[in-house]
Amino acid sequence: MDAAAIVLSSLSKRFGAVTAVDGIDLVVPRGVTCGFIGPSGAGKTTCIRMIMAILFPDAGSLSVLGRRSALEAKDRIGYLPEERGVYRKMRVMAFLTYIAQLKGVTAAVASTRAAALLERLGVGGIDDQRCEDLSKGMLQRVQFVGAIINEPDLLILDEPFGGLDPVSVRRLKEVIADEHHRGATILFSTHIMAQAEEMCQHVVMIHRGRKVLDEPMAGLRRQFDPRTIRIEPLEAGADLLALGALPCVERVVPTADGCEIRLHAGTDPAAAMRDVVARVPPARVELARVRLEDVFLRLVADDAATDVAARALRADLQGLGPEGAAA
Repeated sequence: MDAAAIVLSSLSKRFGAVTAVDGIDLVVPRGVTCGFIGPSGAGKTTCIRMIMAILFPDAGSLSVLGRRSALEAKDRIGYLPEERGVYRKMRVMAFLTYIAQLKGVTAAVASTRAAALLERLGVGGIDDQRCEDLSKGMLQRVQFVGAIINEPDLLILDEPFGGLDPVSVRRLKEVIADEHHRGATILFSTHIMAQAEEMCQHVVMIHRGRKVLDEPMAGLRRQFDPRTIRIEPLEAGADLLALGALPCVERVVPTADGCEIRLHAGTDPAAAMRDVVARVPPARVELARVRLEDVFLRLVADDAATDVAARALRADLQGLGPEGAAA
């Protein structure tokens, strides 16, 4: 069996004068959850459409589950596109069993799986409703069930949480985690970095059609260690600014419940934490984890050179800005 679920080699795609994907190389090993991340319009959806053989590259090559095209492995792939779509006149269970049968699953097995999954996602009992009568969020969950009903080896999710309420997002994340534990490879596209931090073992960042980072999360934390300690003091009146006198401390930044302590480059964080708690007894102290949005902004510093540009990029990466259509 091929060790890689997806291989892209110098993949490029243009639309007129616009280069949407510019020579991307990528290997996604089997069994990982890989975050395909970047701001809106970075080229994520165009890459996914080429992987799925919806679009064809202008240059480069790819393989999916060891085949030259996703079309040759379609029964082993689940795909939730960014643009949602169902057969709106069909009833929910009829739609899901039809989709399952296209991928080699019997109607009896499909109906059992679909009913259980709909219940888990909080939309049980809608089997006989027409798709056109459902809300947007309900339709999205129905389509997600359609993407995983064949228990795929490769699951590709393009902005799967857009428009869902927090409870539905949590339920969807739980089912995605179950799919990963079952053994599925998951390629998860998002422009909201916190989602990738929470869910992914590996992250691939793209910006303006080019890959700017391709790292496992564990390696990323070592490479971009922020060297920042967060502390909430045990006593409300503790003199936190006095921590700035410690040799290891570069800067103390007050926060709502304490402060962030920025350490000098080369400082041993464990030793610094011991010095900090010896000076100020903590109710809580932790070494800050790397944030993907900070890593991204460092990597694309030239495009975020002004405060306005940096704020706009950060808002998009936090899901606070308008969601443009990804190229």
